[in-house]
Amino acid sequence: MAIQIGAKPDSGFDDPIGMLTDCHRRIEQFLKILATVAERAAGRSLTGEEAAAVTASMQYFRTGGVRHTADEEESLFPRLRATRATDSMVKLDSLESDHHEAAKLHESVETIYREWIAAGRLSAEREQELLSAMERLTALYGAHIVIEESIVFPQAAQVLGEAAIASIGQEFRARRA
Repeated sequence: MAIQIGAKPDSGFDDPIGMLTDCHRRIEQFLKILATVAERAAGRSLTGEEAAAVTASMQYFRTGGVRHTADEEESLFPRLRATRATDSMVKLDSLESDHHEAAKLHESVETIYREWIAAGRLSAEREQELLSAMERLTALYGAHIVIEESIVFPQAAQVLGEAAIASIGQEFRARRA
């Protein structure tokens, strides 16, 4: 059974909320790949296909995940705080905390996967650490995405309006230039 990596999202900067939502879908997809590899390959060496899937997933997290966090924390969240939109403000500190916990968990997962690729095998203890980190990372992202997509993004669209959303898109674009 081949591990499939889908096409990259292409919503662009004209719709920054859509772009952030696309990023969520990618994060979920890559988390599933990492979890599948961890469960399927437990107790043995990774195949070339599995190692490639892990490498692609980690690359996305290093670039897309970091960008996603920066986009939210440097552009979207400060604007929402400035509006004092209470429904989303209550969640923003929690979401930023999630970003930092996810970054630490991702670093741990990446370290273990690198060991696995380099050494060929993991000890039972390291496999358990990987599975536990993957479980926590998946749960954290799942809850995080629900809060953003059900509370924060709709609030942003309503409170900030089209001009502010367009400006956020320009900020996203400027960071990538």
